Amino acid sequence: MRSADARPVAEGGQGASARPMLAADRDGYIAAHGLWSEHQYAAAGQMRRVIDELGLELIRFSFADQHGVLRGKTLTRDAVPAALRSGVTAPSSLLLKDTSGKTVFPVFAADPGLGVAGFAGAGDVVLVPDPATFRVLPWAERTGWILCDVRFPSGAAVPFCTRGVLRNRVEALAVAGYDLTVGVELEFHVFRTAEAMSARQVGRPGAPGLPREVSPVSGGSQLLHEEGLDRLDDLVQLLHHGLTRLDLPLRSLELEFGPNQLELTLHARDAAQAADDVVLTRSAVRQICRRHGYHATFMSRPASAEAASTGWHLHQSLRDRATGAPVFDAPSPAEGGLSAIGRRYLGGLLEHARAATVFTTPTVNGYKRYLPFSLAPDRVVWGADNKGAMVRAVSGPTGTRLENRSGEPAANPYLYIASQIVSAMDGLARRLDPGPPVEDPYDAKAGSLPRSLAEALDALDADPVFAADLGEEVVSWYSALKRAEFARYLAHVSDWEQREYFELI
Repeated sequence: MRSADARPVAEGGQGASARPMLAADRDGYIAAHGLWSEHQYAAAGQMRRVIDELGLELIRFSFADQHGVLRGKTLTRDAVPAALRSGVTAPSSLLLKDTSGKTVFPVFAADPGLGVAGFAGAGDVVLVPDPATFRVLPWAERTGWILCDVRFPSGAAVPFCTRGVLRNRVEALAVAGYDLTVGVELEFHVFRTAEAMSARQVGRPGAPGLPREVSPVSGGSQLLHEEGLDRLDDLVQLLHHGLTRLDLPLRSLELEFGPNQLELTLHARDAAQAADDVVLTRSAVRQICRRHGYHATFMSRPASAEAASTGWHLHQSLRDRATGAPVFDAPSPAEGGLSAIGRRYLGGLLEHARAATVFTTPTVNGYKRYLPFSLAPDRVVWGADNKGAMVRAVSGPTGTRLENRSGEPAANPYLYIASQIVSAMDGLARRLDPGPPVEDPYDAKAGSLPRSLAEALDALDADPVFAADLGEEVVSWYSALKRAEFARYLAHVSDWEQREYFELI
């Protein structure tokens, strides 16, 4: 390994002004539209050096779609320089599909009805790599991984790029004088795969195939049982090795309460970086597990999860942008240990909780988690260190933070975190008061969280703040995708209906 880069500046050497291509090739799409910072150019130069020195042969260029699922293309080593100049093209219809892969909008009509030009005919968008996210995959031979933003061929931002949606909200928060720190607790289920893929797993857009047969890996009911986790040590070692070698900020791996249920936590980071961490972590966990005979799912309530559903607890705190000082800490004892700014932030989270649920809990399945006395919230309340409340205020040696416990682990992290910023900024602007903390969160006379995805979508339609901040076209686009998903769910004849009525009537 060289200690200093021996190549000329034009090929990626010597610091922040480096360019990862020859001077004659600097007229590509990325340079023409000014899409990279100096930091990204320097990172691209380092990326080229790593590819050369490690002999990488394949690079995955990925973007997080509307569901927070990574999609993209795998390029050969020889194709990487061109991709770093001009990006990678992909069908724009990838942004218009529901979770089954079915395209919801009429892309072959002259006007698909999105309120945004550039999607007719399922034409291409451009995946613009962010070299600062480049990683070497520890589980795939000679393979690298890089996250991308989505742009139109004209260079204009695609409003449905959820990574861009969050970046815009983070920038708006910065203009207001704050930076957001986010900590992640992500629960998931792991099963042992009992069979190889068969014909019954094959589906089509709008009608996915049946899931694979799986068997349990743990019996449940013993929270944080050390011997229970030790029985899963092979799995724990695999996940630890893969996630840490991927430079993800893994903090802990824990045995949760339910059968087959685990939790991982990530060190707190800046909001945009934390969202990238979640996207990469979920995909990494699933890929690592699959390669070793396991199936990992971030679905909140699989059929075998009657004892305990999984959630995504999102910890959040503000820092003063000018000084870096935390601003949630109360200067003197106060309810929940929150300062006036912290209370207004919290007031915004509560005021817009029902509408934000579309982003914190975007699947049909996730609403089956909102049950009383289940360590999951079922109504819009907050408590001081109370794990039954939707928002838990936590004060400790590292300062005061707010933990939103309403999210499901399948949520798109960019939209989840963006929804918190939208809600909180309204709370700050309007000086909203969250009221006193509750002591009995399941008995509180407070509004309930939505009971279904459809109810959450209605709440989003009735709350103008999200359309004003995210853009009407973004909210309409996402709502249409989710309403189509819910309509397919309603049309499906479930096993419950079959068992309930087929013999009886």
